Amino acid sequence: MTTKKPPHPFPRGTETPRLLITAGPTHEPIDAVRYLGNRSSGRLGIELADHAAKLGWPAHLLLGPTYLLLPQNDQTQLTRFGSTANLASALNSTLPECDILIMAAAVADYTPAHPELETKIRRSENTPLTIELTPTPDLLAACSKAARPDQLLVGFALEPAEGLREAAASKLRRKGVDLIVANPLETMEASEIEASLIASEPLHQFEQQSGRLSKAEFAAWLLPILHDAWRAKCARTPSTSTDA
Repeated sequence: MTTKKPPHPFPRGTETPRLLITAGPTHEPIDAVRYLGNRSSGRLGIELADHAAKLGWPAHLLLGPTYLLLPQNDQTQLTRFGSTANLASALNSTLPECDILIMAAAVADYTPAHPELETKIRRSENTPLTIELTPTPDLLAACSKAARPDQLLVGFALEPAEGLREAAASKLRRKGVDLIVANPLETMEASEIEASLIASEPLHQFEQQSGRLSKAEFAAWLLPILHDAWRAKCARTPSTSTDA
């Protein structure tokens, strides 16, 4: 895991939230060569980091194994991760530093129980290969339990279009987060996104539709809404100062 630190940290203002963004896939090692992964590109997280820089907001991007161009600004702090375990470790150390967590990474639900990290599993012509999988920790739920009252937590639900809203609303309740971005499976690897933003009851259970946008346009649409939601949450939190 490597980190690129920004050359000039942003000054912290009363209206300036600190963002922590996760993006991209996880790679769960099978052996020294192979892994279980997914098709997430990380593009949306990169666009969110770039737009945050345009707004003058400090952002720390935790980015999985993707071959896209990195954020096109010199203000974003960048940390790379590989596996779910790597991401869990990075979140544990960075969550206390943020005001808004945007959990856009496509985190594996399962990981090989007994990876052969020091060697390559050899092919056998007549013997099937069976890989035992074990559930990964629920990183978003863990962040919810560890978060401060004045932190805003945003999750993502990638589901089939049919039943998308119901699945996203269920995830919102289970994870204990403030907002969920519900987007259909077609979003993965696509250049555009059409999503719904669903809020929890403390945020008056609002729902907003983005319409079909490029991922850069979606980032510009989403961040001001999250800013307003964060300010509203801070206003309801006793003895909260947003310029700490």
